[in-house]
Amino acid sequence: MPLTSRPWLRRSLVTLVPAALAALALAPAARAAAPAYVALGDSMASGPLIPDITGPVACGRSTHNYAHVLASTLGVAGLNDVTCSGAATRHMTEPQNLSVLGQPAGTAPPQFDALTADTRLVTLTIGGNDAGLVGVAQTCVNLLPTGTPCKTKYTQGGVDQVAQRIDAFEPKLAAVLDGIRQRSPQARVAVTGYGLYIKPGGCWPTVPVLPADADWLQGSVARMNGVIARQAAAHGMAYIDLVTPSAGHDACQAPAAKWLEGYVPTSAAAPLHPNRTGEENYARIIAGQLQAAR
Repeated sequence: MPLTSRPWLRRSLVTLVPAALAALALAPAARAAAPAYVALGDSMASGPLIPDITGPVACGRSTHNYAHVLASTLGVAGLNDVTCSGAATRHMTEPQNLSVLGQPAGTAPPQFDALTADTRLVTLTIGGNDAGLVGVAQTCVNLLPTGTPCKTKYTQGGVDQVAQRIDAFEPKLAAVLDGIRQRSPQARVAVTGYGLYIKPGGCWPTVPVLPADADWLQGSVARMNGVIARQAAAHGMAYIDLVTPSAGHDACQAPAAKWLEGYVPTSAAAPLHPNRTGEENYARIIAGQLQAAR
């Protein structure tokens, strides 16, 4: 029966259709799906000076850092990479003041702003700036194979100042991991350690630090990794060991083999930081552990 022969139906449609369209027009837009993967952390995760740059220049965030490679490898629904050079634990909940060549360059929002209840994967690399490890390493350059180890400066009176900073970092990391769990209770969380920067005994002059300093610096990294592993386990999160698989890929190695650069980089990367090969291999290691734990 045609519509014109049903006046009651025609009257109903004339009334209901405009009302329905008006309701749709007034309804709020559907919330966009939040990225499934949030990457948090410092310059070890952001990949400074590795092409190409994404996000604030001062954050040194690369499109080839481990987060971007990992997102592609795992085929996650979306990535929100908020890693930033210079970030410390406080920058998870506080804005980070940025600078370029010593000049102010704005601020980065608290990294925790990226976390939502919909987040399903979080990676975190943090702690190096809390302990000031890169700054310490920069003071250890020795252009002669003799001299006083820089560790002497930091261990006067039998107290290792760097070890104290690392120990003070532990409760800060615990608070960060608690904060991640509170904001993203359904997320799998992978917390990385730091890699093998220099082989035992060092390799002066390729990396111009004395053997005693090489072992002390890498020992400080090991202490940091111990803290990270302990807190990850205490929070039921995955700890990603990057030292063991880094063997043979430290800054002492040939350019084609190394994952971490020394004081004078031989590829596009920041001094004392992972290069593109390192970031890609870190992504491979993290992906392997996450997939194995399913």
